[in-house]
Amino acid sequence: MRVLVTGAAGFIGYHTAKALLARGDEVVGIDNLNAYYDVKLKEARLSQLQGRNGFAFRKIDLADRDGMERLFGEVRPQRVIHLAAQAGVRYGMENPHAYVDSNIVGTLHILEGCRRNGVEHLVFASSSSVYGANTSLPFSVHQNVDHPLSLYAATKKSNELMAHSYAHLYRLPVTGLRFFTVYGPWGRPDMALFLFTRKILAGEPIDVFNNGHHARDFTYIDDIVEGVLRTADRVPVPNPDWSGADPDPASSSAPYRLYNIGNHNPVELMHFISCLEKALGREAKKNFLPLQPGDVPATYADVDELIADVGFKPSTPIEDGIRRFVDWYRSYYG
Repeated sequence: MRVLVTGAAGFIGYHTAKALLARGDEVVGIDNLNAYYDVKLKEARLSQLQGRNGFAFRKIDLADRDGMERLFGEVRPQRVIHLAAQAGVRYGMENPHAYVDSNIVGTLHILEGCRRNGVEHLVFASSSSVYGANTSLPFSVHQNVDHPLSLYAATKKSNELMAHSYAHLYRLPVTGLRFFTVYGPWGRPDMALFLFTRKILAGEPIDVFNNGHHARDFTYIDDIVEGVLRTADRVPVPNPDWSGADPDPASSSAPYRLYNIGNHNPVELMHFISCLEKALGREAKKNFLPLQPGDVPATYADVDELIADVGFKPSTPIEDGIRRFVDWYRSYYG
């Protein structure tokens, strides 16, 4: 089928487009190739897709209302996998408008394109950051998420609310996926694994926030993509047991679902660093720092709904995933 993938030059978007092409789908990828991080890396990802049978690329900004309307009218996708976003927690304190333009306005244009062009299923990326001030672990999609700790998290929570309103008003089937700390080959340079690898190889100290007491549910990219494809193939329907008297955030009387995609196995930051040191064959110089504004001490995904509905549970061990990333990093950067 024809699938529109937003953020196709991004980390998750690239891998998702690649997997869709491998199974025979037609993919139209869009991206604005902004300079939030190295554009050459984005272009290198795209070069892996361009020229492959069934792939087409359009450079466009999600905030371009007229351009997005034309795009949907021309492409007429059957399904949309919306992965483009302004990412990063700390960057929101420097450039908040970028988050509203991309994550709020851009997502509105995606929702409008879907409802006006008969898209049969919209899958969109949310984030584990929506759990914010919650301290009840593991994080469940049935929990309240009304206390975000960063603007990025607030925009992702807003995306979930916007998507639900379209599912209710227009019966547009939508599925939101809360990703937990994605890592792997072709990853983002602003993420810890990429930053740590570069600095360790350069003999520079790494910044270890919260004095090393972080724990993250690191999720390998192949597991994320498998979850995306499986949920995309399962078009949601209204939950007949949903009740407004006791509203469940994870489903609805509308065709709407939320899932966590995480490894269900939080890893202490110091163990994460130890695994990286082993893969690199070098010891890191560590600069211990306090918890940063917008950060949460721990993330841990409850994936029971994902298992029950699509029969999948992420399972790549952190040691294997880090080794594969290091192998790619050394190959790509020589």
